[in-house]
Amino acid sequence: MAKYRGRTVKLNKIQRGDVKKFKVFVRDKSSGKIKKVNFGSKTMSIKKHIPARKRSFMARMGGVLKKVKGQKNLSPAYWSIRSWR
Repeated sequence: MAKYRGRTVKLNKIQRGDVKKFKVFVRDKSSGKIKKVNFGSKTMSIKKHIPARKRSFMARMGGVLKKVKGQKNLSPAYWSIRSWR
């Protein structure tokens, strides 16, 4: 549990979002502050129970995550991949 803008939030737990489809609160290692990471499109459905879609998504996003510099779990790509697992 941590404080983010005056309220208590759970860290590293994917939740339904307000701006995007999902959100997660993460502690930034360099500054020590809590950051909110928004990811996912509200208009699209995931359908992660279909194996072909999961394979296709993982093939597309693997290269994107490799290009992320710095702390990986501050990027939306990291959390979108994690939500498919």
